[in-house]
Amino acid sequence: MAHKITTLQGGTIGVIEAKGSLVGGEETDELRNAVTDFNDQGNKKLIIDLSKVTYMNSTAIGVLVSAHMTYSKNKGQVKLCGINKNINNIFVITKLTLVFDVCETRDAAVKSFEQAKV
Repeated sequence: MAHKITTLQGGTIGVIEAKGSLVGGEETDELRNAVTDFNDQGNKKLIIDLSKVTYMNSTAIGVLVSAHMTYSKNKGQVKLCGINKNINNIFVITKLTLVFDVCETRDAAVKSFEQAKV
């Protein structure tokens, strides 16, 4: 598996550390499956760490949007962190920065969950 999957705070926060290029192949499928697994386990707080992602296309963005919609529907939250400049530009142009809660670091994402009391 290309992505590292962990939990924090006694399993209440799921973390997916994606890496490489997410262009619709096996890595993108693994990301989708990891999100589905956390959701199926009843997880309500998910951090997707993109600090090791070098490139993503519309397929990967679709996976992120789907994750956001699924979690929102189930009264959960997805936070993104570690977005590099190129990926951030995509998020700004597509106005996805208005949809996603984007934090600079994983620690900042964890703290924002603590403040939100989700």
